[in-house]
Amino acid sequence: MLTLLFDGVAYGMLLFVLAVGLSITLGLMNFINLAHGTFAMIGGYAMVMLTKQWQLPFLLCLPLVFVLTAAVGALLEVTLYRRMYKKTHLDQVLFSIGLAFMSVAAMDFFMGSSQQNMDLPLWLRGREEWGEAPWVLGVGHYRVFIVAVCALLTLVLQLILSQTRFGSQLRASVDNPVVASGLGIPVNRVFLITFAVGSGLAGLGGALGAEILSIEPLFPLKYMIYFLIVVAVGGTSSITGPLCAAVFLGVADVFGKYYIPQLGGFVVYVLMILILLWRPQGLFVRGSK
Repeated sequence: MLTLLFDGVAYGMLLFVLAVGLSITLGLMNFINLAHGTFAMIGGYAMVMLTKQWQLPFLLCLPLVFVLTAAVGALLEVTLYRRMYKKTHLDQVLFSIGLAFMSVAAMDFFMGSSQQNMDLPLWLRGREEWGEAPWVLGVGHYRVFIVAVCALLTLVLQLILSQTRFGSQLRASVDNPVVASGLGIPVNRVFLITFAVGSGLAGLGGALGAEILSIEPLFPLKYMIYFLIVVAVGGTSSITGPLCAAVFLGVADVFGKYYIPQLGGFVVYVLMILILLWRPQGLFVRGSK
């Protein structure tokens, strides 16, 4: 049971890194980007190619993947997404989901439809166990690494958004871009950096998840619902909300698939429906008075 709990927490932390970019663009930029999983897929494929074909060190590949997917996100923000900021949410949904389907078809054409696997370095392949049955805690080295990296990213993001000048500029740009621009804030540049960082985080999550999740052309559509659940349940007003929601989702998914394998992910969807019926605005968002 303890092993399942730890695996669920590690899986949830990975989902948080994958979904936090969507939480930022939806909550802070008020843009619905259903193609968010595309950047995670790009990061996963890039990680596999850098480690297996180019034989680059694992730790070096992580920042390289972040920069690569952030650059792709910045390019798409300037050329495509920026034109959609003032459109209706329906237009944004149709545009982004169409982009997701296009990315699936393009990746299937260029990379093939088979799943991609990543070879971990030797120091991340081990596993430790403590205790006796039924309270055995089995901890994989790679899952410990994922938890540590995700915890560090959470702390850094929280500090940037709440304690830095850029975080203040971002909130001002979202609240009233005209006034913010009049005060000298470069609104377009702020949105560009925010979108690029969100895309880079998705790519980093895809790179970290390349060994756990199946990296394939259908990845953006397969995990889209998980990203949306994290954002819907956790809310978009903070970083801690999606983090708690992702950990809860990860633990529920692992326990559900282990104890009730016939139902698969059905347990997660039932819990999501019950939570949103109880708290439509999300678990970690204060309701309006």
